[in-house]
Amino acid sequence: MSEVFATTGTIAAIATAVVPQQGSVGIVRVSGSQAMALAQTLFHAPGRQVWKSHQILYGYIRHPQTQQLVDEALLLIMKAPRSYTREDVVEFHCHGGIMAVQQVLQLCLENGARLAQPGEFTLRAFLNGRLDLTQAEGIADLVGARSPQAAQTALAGLQGKLAHPIRQLRANCLDILAEIEARIDFEEDLPPLDDKAIISEIEKIAAEITRLIETKDKGELLRTGLKVAIVGRPNVGKSSLLNAWSQSDRAIVTDLPGTTRDVVESQLVVGGIPIQVLDTAGIRETTDQVEKIGVERSRRAANAADLVLLTIDASAGWTEGDQEIYKQVQHRPLILVINKIDLLEEDESKYLQSKIQNPKSKIVTAAAQNQGIDGLEKAILEIIKSEKIQAADMDLAINQRQAAALTQAKISLEQVQATIAQQLPLDFWTIDLRGAIQALGEITGEEVTESVLDKIFSKFCIGK
Repeated sequence: MSEVFATTGTIAAIATAVVPQQGSVGIVRVSGSQAMALAQTLFHAPGRQVWKSHQILYGYIRHPQTQQLVDEALLLIMKAPRSYTREDVVEFHCHGGIMAVQQVLQLCLENGARLAQPGEFTLRAFLNGRLDLTQAEGIADLVGARSPQAAQTALAGLQGKLAHPIRQLRANCLDILAEIEARIDFEEDLPPLDDKAIISEIEKIAAEITRLIETKDKGELLRTGLKVAIVGRPNVGKSSLLNAWSQSDRAIVTDLPGTTRDVVESQLVVGGIPIQVLDTAGIRETTDQVEKIGVERSRRAANAADLVLLTIDASAGWTEGDQEIYKQVQHRPLILVINKIDLLEEDESKYLQSKIQNPKSKIVTAAAQNQGIDGLEKAILEIIKSEKIQAADMDLAINQRQAAALTQAKISLEQVQATIAQQLPLDFWTIDLRGAIQALGEITGEEVTESVLDKIFSKFCIGK
């Protein structure tokens, strides 16, 4: 492996978040051949407690030279191969906060361990055969999940629901390769190769690869979420909409135009999809320097958003200011939010909605009365469905790396089909077929380079 992952020796790291004066428990994890010896050096278990695998001991952590007490703690022992890394692993479960876990980690480093690199525990689990590469990436997705649906999809990957079909596709390719190579080596002893059967099998494999590739956008949506910007003129109820939607008072609401001077964020989940909602400053011409900065940030947020909620004041109707803002954001996926609808009679509401012709998706709300939020969420999900990015009931979703490898495998299979159509010798068939096999192997880790491992595991947190 590269210098980034020198996977030898005994490693140690803090495996829990360290927050000053918060957190009841902090864990220091140690993995490697010297893990048990290090634990016996630092940990004193009073009485007749037995040092056995998968046993929790109660005791004290002391400085081995001075015998100074460092913490009262628990020690969890997991001997190889029944551990996360398939090496000897011990965990010191200390009091939370900063000082206890940092002192324990320092003692581990002073007594033979080295500080683990980001993702090195999971890398060792992969190298030792406990996890394949898709399962390792599933762990990273689970840690970073921002919605229950994202967590379920990550768990599906961790349980091998992605690895299984990939391995099956690779096995099918290997079977075809074996058939072809057998004809190359023993042509006189075997019946002729059934070209049509080979082409049919390759088409089935390519179709399944295409199905898997189509889950990429769904996976990205679950992992990164949807960025939604609420834009509009000042005092049309953008902040009230955010507060009603998030059921909080994140944004200041007054009757004065220009109250919001900066972008206010809120994190929501709609239909299993994480949503980052940005309440922006009202867009208008102004001489106020601070408000000018807010307006410019609003424009940038709108241009960077995946979806824009153009909010207007129903009592004011569709104004020139609304039209001007619409011109600036009409190139983005957009929903028109006609707010303050409670200030209009029913006939007036219908007339206003029929008068506004431009935006394709329109909903009505009375944010100050907490009305219309369900309709807003339905409209957002409809936008997502129209883009063919539906996340509900999805059992697996690939990431960008996996999609790139699958795309390469598909291209290689298409080249095999072209080679067969051109009636080239069997040796030529095997070249691109091997390329497809290699690309599929890169997904699960049967065939993978150091640079790929470096890229994947460097994104993990230290201690995982």
